Amino acid sequence: MSVTPQPVPTTPKRTAGTKFSLKKILLFIIIVLIVLFSLAPALWQLLTSFKVNEDIAAVPTVYFPTRFTFNHYIELFTRRPFWRYIFNSAFVSITSTAVALAIGAPAAYALARLRPWGEKVILASILIVTLFPGILLFLGLLEIIQALKLGNNYLALIIPYTAINLPLTILVLKSFFQQLPKDLEDSARVDGYNTFQLLWQIVLPMTLPALVTTGILTFIFAWNEFIFALTFMTREELKTIPVAAAQLGGATVFEIPYGAIAAATVVGTLPLILLVLFFQRRIVQGLTAGAVKG
Repeated sequence: MSVTPQPVPTTPKRTAGTKFSLKKILLFIIIVLIVLFSLAPALWQLLTSFKVNEDIAAVPTVYFPTRFTFNHYIELFTRRPFWRYIFNSAFVSITSTAVALAIGAPAAYALARLRPWGEKVILASILIVTLFPGILLFLGLLEIIQALKLGNNYLALIIPYTAINLPLTILVLKSFFQQLPKDLEDSARVDGYNTFQLLWQIVLPMTLPALVTTGILTFIFAWNEFIFALTFMTREELKTIPVAAAQLGGATVFEIPYGAIAAATVVGTLPLILLVLFFQRRIVQGLTAGAVKG
């Protein structure tokens, strides 16, 4: 009697990518909606800067233009000295950032390693100043600027920007200096390094991502600041981009140049975008380096 072998049941193989997780789809949709919601104002300004005036004033609103123009950008640099405004913003921002890092890095290293007398009082004072709203310093700074006759001078912006950003710079860099191993510093001291050489040649190169991250935060604040620049700089050739963009006028008193304002917004935001994209890797390293100890 012969027994016929029974066929072994086989389960159909699932090919990779044929089954989608519902959670992943929902997560992807939520991320896309959040990104669109966050980028909507910037996208609206970008599209408005390329619209013709008829489409800007059209009713109902023209969201996506069919006619594009570069006249708003051309008028921005022909009717107003916008290159001068860019230079003013760049000079003030770069200088205040460099001064804040030059003062803040040694101060942060002294608090992190040298442990000066009254360290807790100093840290508490720095933290209080960091939490203090900068706008409340406006009247006091105005009196100081008038007493020192610094009105319509780059120092009228560089000094306040440096003073406002310095406490945050010290706190951020101090946390990074504390994460560095002390053995390396002790070995350098054995080799004859003094404190300045140790900071300049060893510590600062190791904390370059933290310096870049802190510097970019300081730069963005100085680049976007409006109230101090509006009050302390009244001469046309010394205005910064935020003030110049807010004071753009039309051909008549009753005309609001929405296209030119949108173009000025794009021009003022583009350097920040390029800066962040160029230092993206350093920024990520700086934001995550302090989270891991060792």
